[in-house]
Amino acid sequence: MASVTITDIAKSYGSVEIIKGLDLAIEDGQFVVLLGPSGCGKSTLLRMIAGLEPITAGEIRIGDKVINRLHPKDRDIAMVFQNYALYAHMTVFDNMAFSMQLKHVPKAEIAEKVEWAAGILNLEPYLKRYPRELSGGQRQRVAMGRAIVRNPAVFLFDEPLSNLDAKLRVQMRTEIRELHQRLATTTVYVTHDQIEAMTMADVIVIMRDGVIEQTGRPLDVYDHPNNLFVAQFIGSPAMNLISGGVVAENGGAVLKADGLTLPLPAGAAVQAGQKIVFGIRPEHLKPGEDGKGIAATVSTVEPTGPEIHLYAAAAGKDLCAITQERISPKPGAPITLVPTVERIHLFDQQSGRRLEAGA
Repeated sequence: MASVTITDIAKSYGSVEIIKGLDLAIEDGQFVVLLGPSGCGKSTLLRMIAGLEPITAGEIRIGDKVINRLHPKDRDIAMVFQNYALYAHMTVFDNMAFSMQLKHVPKAEIAEKVEWAAGILNLEPYLKRYPRELSGGQRQRVAMGRAIVRNPAVFLFDEPLSNLDAKLRVQMRTEIRELHQRLATTTVYVTHDQIEAMTMADVIVIMRDGVIEQTGRPLDVYDHPNNLFVAQFIGSPAMNLISGGVVAENGGAVLKADGLTLPLPAGAAVQAGQKIVFGIRPEHLKPGEDGKGIAATVSTVEPTGPEIHLYAAAAGKDLCAITQERISPKPGAPITLVPTVERIHLFDQQSGRRLEAGA
């Protein structure tokens, strides 16, 4: 096991900057997820750690060793790819054993390590099969087993679940997380799926356009987004956002936004006349009683089983509320929505930066 330290890393293709002077410290044994939209640079960063992409500037260390110029095979890492990258003409056993065979490890030791990894990943019945005879989930387990037997300092995962169906993705992310808890190997995992990130990570690194927007534990990032981009990117359904101006009222402050009057948390760091963005997550916006709350008109009702998602329009703005109550208003019906005031998020309209709002 080892820490990974990334200092002022940059990557350019000609005049196009992909990674822009990025710093990141990953502790020994941490499971860190690089999360962001397509094109944000997360896979490029992973490939730079792996040695599959040359570094334009900066430094990467694994433990106390600078690895910038080391060949991938000398970096003590193991990588699991999106497309499995298995040898079609080799059995599961030989795919898992291949790296050790290249190093002329004794056959008895190879067999012991492969059987150990197969036991962890429930692959014992498949060791004599070929990749074409396996399901997608089984192939991904073989790719993971091939990485495990190398006993690396760092595991690298590049969107390993994106080719699997939804049910299998849920199962595999649980298995990968359990594998990490068992082996405690430093892990860097790339995904664009925020559910994977939230459920698997010790630390999430949210990227956009080659820079880090926020780093933190999953619930910290979810509950305290640093800016509008993070607020919109994390959470499904997305956070409701309404732009408006702060108005002093009854000894406090409210937000006025195109016919809407919205409450602001007591002690919010805002001033009368300030242009801000009001944010509230759908689970903190509930149907009101006795006509109290934000007046809206129901657009769509989506029952998911444990929850009901209500989509509604208020003064021309689309809102989403989540409730566990078994209600089913018809499209076009009037409804009132009440925000949980202590869970309101406020952002500066110009910079997008978070304002203290008591959340």
